[in-house]
Parts: sequence; structure tokens; C-alpha cells
Amino acid sequence: MASLSQTNKFTCTIIVSMLLLIISTQSEAQLSPTFYDATCPSALNTIRTGIRNAVSRERRMSASLIRLHFHDCFVQGCDASILLDDSSSIDSEKNALPNFKSARGFEVIDSVKSQLERVCPGVVSCADIIAVAARDASFAVGGPSWTVKLGRRDSTTASRSLAENLPSFTDGLDKLISTFATKGLNARDLVALSAQCAFFRDRIYSNQSNIDAGFASTRRRQCPANGGDSNLSPLDLVTPNSFDNNYFKNLIQKKGLLASDQVLFSGGSTDSIVDEYSKNPSKFKSDFAAAMIKMADISPLTGSAGEIRRVCNLVN
Repeated sequence: MASLSQTNKFTCTIIVSMLLLIISTQSEAQLSPTFYDATCPSALNTIRTGIRNAVSRERRMSASLIRLHFHDCFVQGCDASILLDDSSSIDSEKNALPNFKSARGFEVIDSVKSQLERVCPGVVSCADIIAVAARDASFAVGGPSWTVKLGRRDSTTASRSLAENLPSFTDGLDKLISTFATKGLNARDLVALSAQCAFFRDRIYSNQSNIDAGFASTRRRQCPANGGDSNLSPLDLVTPNSFDNNYFKNLIQKKGLLASDQVLFSGGSTDSIVDEYSKNPSKFKSDFAAAMIKMADISPLTGSAGEIRRVCNLVN
């Protein structure tokens, strides 16, 4: 789910077929993989190089960039609103609880944008950079690649209030399914990201039957009963920075770190999906790629709507 953490488990922190969305024919028609072929032919190579270098420096950045894309698209569409800083007219989404001190990768996007402005000033949107960065981040750690449709424009507004309503790490299964259904999403489209100590303390100290006792004991070493709220912990202790299906295997063993993770395998309607992905990593990867394509189609600004920002954290 959209949990509040910096430590992101790329592979299996995003449960996958992230988004079966109903999108408008008009928006679909105006986005194209070849959008920049004539106006900025080096755009995709420039983005790819920047993302590859960033992930090479810090492998978990791949998950952060995927999460950034998700948090952008789920709040007023894929319009780079999450990148905007506070100003006299902007109440930044960065300050919303699901993003505060946990959303990251902004400097990576800013660096790529700066490079693009040198070669193709005023052409490539920040929204498109985020979308392509997510794809390139996946591929950089052994995950799938996919074709990214381009032509999004950047918003001139942000919505901290909408960002406050991103799916919560404390939500039960019914609430999560209901929340995603309002976006046209089904039970396969639930998303899980890693968390800071403050957000999983209750679970590891609860002695509930749906958490492995040894797993809880191990996690307590990083998260004391009092204090250490910002201590970080990956969802998957085995392969925290690889694209694999260990996340789902962990849920079956009652080793889901967040309550919103473990409810995905707790005798409910999503158990069969978790079981499928735990046994079939190829299915997980293909569903993930297909879902990322669909997520990137959430309410893009196209045509004359919005703008192409000169710098990603400020409106022109």
C-alpha cells in the first residue's frame, strides 16, 4: 500500500498488476511512444542514462522512483504534481502524510530534467520523465521493461488534501479493495511499499496469530517498543533490492511487515493471487509491466492543458 517509508523493496513491494484503469479514448489517443521522436530524439536515452546512474549509486532508488510514479498518478492524475514545492499558490503534496519524509527520488528527476533542458529546452514534461524513469528503474534491477506512451503535460496545481487519502498501511482488506475499486481497480491491483518503524510497531509487538513469532522478534531489533520511529526496514529481508517474488512467499509464511500487507494473505479473496505470484514469478513480472502501462494512463494532461515546466519543482 502507500505506506510511509524510505526503504523501498522494489521487487516485491509493489503487488503488481497495479492498475486496470478505465481511461478516456481522447487521452489514450493523444499519448504516443513516438511523441518526442521529432522534437527531442535523445529524450529517452537521456532519461535512461540518468536513471541507470542513479540506481547504480543506490540500488533501492529503483523502488523509490516506482513509488513516486504511483503517488503522482493517484493524486489528480499523472501530472508531476507531486514534484511541486510549497509556494504562495501551492500546498505541496510532499507534505502529505503518505509522502512526508518518505517519498524520494526528487533529485534524480530534477537532474534528468536539467540535462533535457540543455538539449531540448521546454520540450519534455516532468510527468513524462517520471513515467519513463519508473520503467527504466524497473529494468535497471532486473525487472521488466515496457513501452511508455508519452505526451503528458505538467500540472500548475497540486493537491495535498488528495495526497492525504492515498491507501493506508493500516487499512483492512475490504477497505483497500473498496478504495481501489473507486479508481476502477480490482483486487490484483493492490500496492505494497515498505515502511518506517513507526508504521509497523503495533504489528510486531501485537503477538497476533497472523505474524510469524521469529519474524516479529527479528524486526523488534530494528524497532524498539519506544523510540526509533524513523528506523527503516525492508519488507523483504532476503532480497530487498531485487525484482523477484519473495514478497509473496513471505506473506504465505506470515512474514508481512505491514498490516496492509498481511491482509492480502489472511483467508480473504486475494489469497489466490498471492499464492499465484509466489509460485509464478514470470506471471508477476508480466502483470507488473501491463499494470504500469495502465497506471501511467490515469488522467494525463494533454494538448494545451497544463504546461511544460522549466524546472520540475516550480510552475513556470
